[in-house]
Amino acid sequence: MPLRVAVQMDPLDRINIAGDSTFALMLKAQELGHELDWYSPEDLSFVEGRLWTMGYPVTVQRVAGDHYRFGEPRILDLGRDVDVVLMRQDPPFDLGYITATHLLERIQGETLVVNDPASVRNAPEKVWVLDFPQFMPPTAITRSKGLTRKFLAEHGEIVIKPIHGFAGGAVIRIGPDGRNLASVIELFNRTYREPHVVQKFLPEIAEGDKRIVLVDGEVAGAINRVPGEGEIRSNLAVGGKAAKTELTAREQEICAALGPECRKRGLLLVGIDVIGGRWLTEINVTSPTGIVAIDEFNGTDTPGLFWDAVERKLAER
Repeated sequence: MPLRVAVQMDPLDRINIAGDSTFALMLKAQELGHELDWYSPEDLSFVEGRLWTMGYPVTVQRVAGDHYRFGEPRILDLGRDVDVVLMRQDPPFDLGYITATHLLERIQGETLVVNDPASVRNAPEKVWVLDFPQFMPPTAITRSKGLTRKFLAEHGEIVIKPIHGFAGGAVIRIGPDGRNLASVIELFNRTYREPHVVQKFLPEIAEGDKRIVLVDGEVAGAINRVPGEGEIRSNLAVGGKAAKTELTAREQEICAALGPECRKRGLLLVGIDVIGGRWLTEINVTSPTGIVAIDEFNGTDTPGLFWDAVERKLAER
C-alpha cells in the first residue's frame, strides 16, 4: 500500500549515507512506492487547530554527493496530507525537541507518528532504562559531589556522563584514586542544569558495547561496537568499530522484558545498548542507529521490517 510519508529530520546534506539509518529507511520507503517529503522540525507551525510545515518532496539514491533531490516545496497539513510522520531528528533532546513532540502529539488521531511523540518525550534514553534496574549496572542520578565520592568508594571505578548526552559525548572515566572527580562534577554542574549519570565502570566495555535493534518489540538484529585504541566509548560516531555478534541468553531475557513495553508505548524502532552480554545501559528511542551495519553483517532487511510494522499499525487504526 503506497503511503505518504513526511520525514522530520536534520538537513539531508549533512548525513553520511554509508551508515545513516534514516537514509536507509527512506531508501526502503521509496523502493516500496511510498511518497516522501522532508521537513525540518524548526518549520512546524500550529495554527487554529492544525499542524503545518513546509515540506519538500524528495527522492533519494545511494550516490555520495548526489544522494537526494528536492521537488518544489509545498505546505503540508500533517494531520490531513500525510499517512505517516517519521520523527527522526537527532538529539540534543532539548526544549526544541520536546516542543516538537507536543505539537506532533496533537495529530496522533489523524496521522501515525513514529516513534510515538509522547512516548519519546517520556522515555529519554538514560531515564527510561531506570524502569529495568534488574538489568542495569550500579547507577546513580545526581549532581552531588559527596554522593559521587561515596559511589566511587563503593564501586572502585566509575564513569560520569550527561543524562541527555548522545553519541558517546562527554563520557568520563574516574579511577579509584578519585583524581579529577571534583573538577568533573563542578564542570558538569556548570554546564548542565539536570543531574548526571554516575555508573560503575564495566571493564567488559573493552570487548564491546552491543547495539540491539527492536522493531515493534521484536529483535531485528545486533552488532557489537568495539572501542578504538585508548577509548572507553564504543559509539561508531567516535571511532568504534562494528563487529558481527549473537545475543546471549541474558540479552534475550532483556529483549523479552522490553518488547511488550515498546509495543505498548508505540515505539516501533528502538535501539538498546548492552555491555558484557548482561548490563543494559541505554534504551534509545529518539533516532536509534545501527541498522545499516546490522543488515550488512547479517544479510537482513531491518527497514523492510520497519515499514511492515508501520503498515500493520495503520491497518489497526
